[in-house]
Amino acid sequence: MEYEYSFVFDNSSDNLTEMSGDFELQPDYQEPCDGAVSSSFNKIFLPTVYGIIFVLGIIGNGLVIVVMGYQQKVKTMTDKYRLHLSVADLLFVLTLPFWAVDAASNWYGGSLLCVSVHVIYTVNLYSSVLILAFISLDRYLAVVRATNSQTTRKLLANKVIYVAVWLPAVVLTVPDMVFARAQTTGSSNFLLMEDESMDTAHSRVICERIYPQESNLIWTAVFRFQHILVGFVLPGLVILICYCIIITKLSQGTKGQALKKKALKTTVILILCFFSCWLPYCVGIFLDTLIMLNVVSRSCELEQAVNKWISITEALAFFHCCLNPILYAFLGVKFKKSARSALSSRSSQKVTLMTKKRAAISSVSTESESSSVLSS
Repeated sequence: MEYEYSFVFDNSSDNLTEMSGDFELQPDYQEPCDGAVSSSFNKIFLPTVYGIIFVLGIIGNGLVIVVMGYQQKVKTMTDKYRLHLSVADLLFVLTLPFWAVDAASNWYGGSLLCVSVHVIYTVNLYSSVLILAFISLDRYLAVVRATNSQTTRKLLANKVIYVAVWLPAVVLTVPDMVFARAQTTGSSNFLLMEDESMDTAHSRVICERIYPQESNLIWTAVFRFQHILVGFVLPGLVILICYCIIITKLSQGTKGQALKKKALKTTVILILCFFSCWLPYCVGIFLDTLIMLNVVSRSCELEQAVNKWISITEALAFFHCCLNPILYAFLGVKFKKSARSALSSRSSQKVTLMTKKRAAISSVSTESESSSVLSS
């Protein structure tokens, strides 16, 4: 938000060298909101949460990718979606350290890295959410139309996902490539005397989209509504409709009640987790946009509350990339078995390498030791 200040100096004073002029503010002047509280909160809260999400996201999604790589050949459509989702989430969390440093102190990467981080952030933010919609659609076909959906499911998992997920996500990075850059800003930059200016106080380098000043409001509103529509509303509707139909289908009949009950529980958890993570954040940026457009009455208290709400709920939304490996991979029995096989195989390979190195020293003792380890 920008505020215009109008200074009127009393030139009758003889002590101009001490810059002791009196000034008045125009009657239409509006005192700006103090963002110091929100800024100090973000400097502590955001780096801490981003750090936690980064560690958990690296471990969870990295393990999924390792297990998928161990399987060598991806056999099912579910496995393919898991791999796509984990790649998207992993690339997303890799950008969080940059945002953590930016929130804590300053942006140090320059404009080129700023654009790159924005592009990676946008691609994987949208692709992750759209892949979740594809997973729900795939499960709808597998449960509700199980008899004749195999061809459609293969088409979606092998080809359509690139056109309907990754291509739109890449296209949506165009605004980042056009507008994102590193720029020095500060809290004050007022012209106090003719031919003399005071340096900007508390200046810092920021990395964000810088829109043209004359149309800044329009650009901001358009891209925020785009984010809400493409990043939440459309995939959210697909997820909600597909899973509600699945719940209705699983509730019918009496066969396999134990398995159906478990599937219903998992489905409800998936729905609740998605909307619990993303809905509060989208509500926050929607309300902030309405305030910015003067649709909702502006007040300093409301602006500060909304800004803090966005900071907290944005971190909650990002936390969804840590839940995805648990919800879509670790809950599956087949994946657990594959994970145990992959980890045990890697530990066996390490033992084999160690025994080979020690073979020249004591071949008899090493041989008996390795056989006991591998058989355990």
